Amino acid sequence: MSVDFDLSDQHFWARPMPEREEAFDRLRALETPAFFEEMEISIAPKGPGYYALAKHADVVEASRNAEVFCSGDGGATNIPDMPAEFAEYFGSMINMDDPRHARLRRIVSRAFTPKMIKQFEADVETAAVGIVDDLLDKGPGGDFVTDVAARLPLKIICDMMGITERDYRFVFDRSNIILGGFDPEYAGDDVSKIAERLLTAGMELQQLVQDLAAHRAEKPTNDLTSSLVNANIDGERLTMQELGSFFILLVVAGNETTRNAISYGLRLLTKNPDQRALWLEDIDGRAPGAVEEIVRLASPVNFMRRKVTRDHEMNGHLYRKGEKVVLFYWAANRDPEVFDSPYTFDITRSPNPHVGFGGPGPHFCLGAHLARREITLMFRELLRRVPQIEGGKPDRLYSSFINGIKHMECTF
Repeated sequence: MSVDFDLSDQHFWARPMPEREEAFDRLRALETPAFFEEMEISIAPKGPGYYALAKHADVVEASRNAEVFCSGDGGATNIPDMPAEFAEYFGSMINMDDPRHARLRRIVSRAFTPKMIKQFEADVETAAVGIVDDLLDKGPGGDFVTDVAARLPLKIICDMMGITERDYRFVFDRSNIILGGFDPEYAGDDVSKIAERLLTAGMELQQLVQDLAAHRAEKPTNDLTSSLVNANIDGERLTMQELGSFFILLVVAGNETTRNAISYGLRLLTKNPDQRALWLEDIDGRAPGAVEEIVRLASPVNFMRRKVTRDHEMNGHLYRKGEKVVLFYWAANRDPEVFDSPYTFDITRSPNPHVGFGGPGPHFCLGAHLARREITLMFRELLRRVPQIEGGKPDRLYSSFINGIKHMECTF
């Protein structure tokens, strides 16, 4: 089966969704992963190309075997090897390998425990109630993404960190730039300025949290910034640079991805009234299955990249040291070898071994529990109080990295 499309071409990611689905169907049908040349970009040398892992089995095994498929050599969140200056702002643990990754995750995990998350669950519920109050006051015809889906995770992440409400918009705008890809709404019309805008947004977010951290080091409170800046695990502390990079990871990964899952969730319920009716029969009881199915089909992060540390055979293909592989979670979550009727939205699907929070292994999403609670409580409030709310045609983000929805009108 031939491949007549190029995943490295940004225009591919502006294609209609059915065309994208058909392309990945063809990639999964290949006996061995397809190889693609890398795109030429102004800020990094052209790389050697990459294998596109579209099958669930490949994505899961590569995720689990982090010793062979590493994240730290050039970064996981980009296909090209990015310049060193990017690491100052985006060199978080998602772009690291053990032992450094394990050290950072150990420090962060102590402050990000289920007890800490539990502390914020009441705040999540209160925030969801307030958001639906505002939605009802405003009436139908608004933008579900900005009026509902974006507000909850943004508020919770900022509140957890101790960021005040006056800075919510600042954080929202900068995270949009960082994950905006080539979308002119966030990146601007001048493609040559994308790297400059990205670095500036990273610098501004890092400065915001470092200023707060300096204050919390002197006068700690019960927020996450205080826990992180004062955490001492076996004599180890986070540096200010590490704290800044983690904050960027948190506001981007914890804000944008959950926002997009909630937005896709409404669109899925709109297109599948039978599943809405099923969920309405038992809102709390069916929530866990519904949330997992929303995350599977939303797959907010399209991919992560890995680099091969030594010659290694996986599922019948020999990968050579230094080669790149790209783990396409979105494609793996639609693999018919694993999911019956993979394009069907089924809130009772069980089992549901999706990789919407990343595959198994050391890089599984640290905030998965919080994301699940936010999605659960947001839809619980919507289904109870606005049960017939519908989402219109989504205005999709122009990005290869994030499967995002920028705007979507809602009616009820």
